[in-house]
Formats: sequence, C-alpha cells, structure tokens
Amino acid sequence: MRAIFLVDNGSLRPQATHNLRRVAFALSQQLGEAVQAASLLHSNKIPPEEVDGIPAMTLGPAAERSAENGATEIIVLPFFFGPSKALTGYLPERMAALQARFPQVSVRVAQPLVDERGNNDLRLAKLLADNVRDKHQAGTTPHVALVDHGSPIPEVTAVRNRLAGQLSVLLGDDVACVAAASMERREGDEYRFNEPLLEHLLDTPEFQTGPVILAMLFLSPGRHAGEGGDIAEICAAAEQRHPGLSVTTTALVGEHPDIVAILHARLRQALDGERFLLELPATLDNAH
Repeated sequence: MRAIFLVDNGSLRPQATHNLRRVAFALSQQLGEAVQAASLLHSNKIPPEEVDGIPAMTLGPAAERSAENGATEIIVLPFFFGPSKALTGYLPERMAALQARFPQVSVRVAQPLVDERGNNDLRLAKLLADNVRDKHQAGTTPHVALVDHGSPIPEVTAVRNRLAGQLSVLLGDDVACVAAASMERREGDEYRFNEPLLEHLLDTPEFQTGPVILAMLFLSPGRHAGEGGDIAEICAAAEQRHPGLSVTTTALVGEHPDIVAILHARLRQALDGERFLLELPATLDNAH
C-alpha cells in the first residue's frame, strides 16, 4: 500500500493551503489515486477554521500516520520549482527519521517542477507565457521581469534563469525584453547570484518607465506573493519613485490549470522508477 503526498514548503497563510489542496484534488482525479496535500513546515499552525475546519497537515506526522495505517511506500511529489535546501536537506532527514520508526517503509521523492537534468521541457515556460499574455495590453511592448523569491542555492536560481531564457524566446517581439530578478537575497558576495533584486531592476533605465509585467515565479499566495504582500510593496514603492512606471503582476504559476499536467508527469516518472530526486529503500527484507 502506498501514500502519495503533494508537498510544499509551507505557509502561515490559509490561501497557500487552499491552493495546495486544490491542486492535490485535481491531481488525484487525473491519477485515479488519492494525493494528499501536506507541507514540510508551518501550515499546521493555521487555525483549522481558516482552512475549512480541516487542520492543515505537515508531512512528517502525516507520513507517520500513513505508515501506522499500513502504508509501505511513501511517494513525495514536490510543489517546488527546483532542488531547494528543503528538498535536499530537511526532507531526507525527516524521512530517515520516519524509517527509523517504520523500517518497512520505502520513500521516493519525485523531481521538482523543473528537472534540470531532464529533457528540455517547455511546459512551465509556456504556462508563464500564458500568464504574461493575459496581462499584455494590445498596442504596448512591455518589459517583463520574471521574479522569484530568491534562494541561497545556486541551482534554484539557475532554474529561474533557465525559465527566463525560455520565456524570452516564447514571447519574442511581443515584449521589449525579459529579465530575471529575485525578491530578496541573503547578505554577502556568495549570494550575488540572486541579483538583480526586483527593487534594483525597477530602478534601471529600461524598467523605470512604461509598462512592466511581473511574471510571478511563485506557486501559491502567501506573505510574499499574496495580496498586499512583499512583492506588491516593492512594486508600489518603485511606482512612487518613478511616476512613469506602471507594474502589472501576473497570476501565480500554481494557480494555472496546466500545473497539474506537469506535476502528473513528474509523479509518473517517480512511480515508474524513471526519474526521481531521492530514494530511500525500505530496510527490511519483507518490505514491498
């Protein structure tokens, strides 16, 4: 028996849990098998009344409950763009702790949405292009900024840069240019790979005048990408500094209906043993 979890990093905002559950339900329908929504951290602190009276789950306790109920295989499907530290550091440690209690359980973690070592999959870039075109007003040639949160892991920023290049090709002459940016970064030269920061990009001559479309490389609403969040504050401050600037933000990636097909493909790769990020085999001979 197996249990499948769609897993995000976690947020204290109920909107993030609502979106994760919505995507997990759509994925369950497409797969024909239950996919549970769980976060690595934080979401269990959301008051249940703010998430339809059903407490939000974190993966550790949820996976342990599945093991207690007889699951011998745990499949984790990351709701992440790239191989963040949460997936390569925290998650293996948490699943190893699970196996210490339940050695008959095997764990397999699917690839994140962008598989850097896989084929040149344009589906996520096409989704981003859809979101930009939805905000593109006829007769204008906007500048486009693809903005993510920012990461201490160069491989995650490389995913953003790869998507920015793909997005530039897909949008072509409909836009003036596509530039990548981070919402924030850690201090120190070793994290300069996150540059430019969005606030700095919006101060450059190319971006401080005219229409700018912010392509949001975020999966769910939260304190960064949600209404009145950090991104909105950065854009409002830039528009105050530059009266000729008009910033429009796109919908979030995780709210696009096509995200389910990409997740389904990643899940099928892991289930079929073709491509996965991590595998922790069961340690008992009778595991299956």
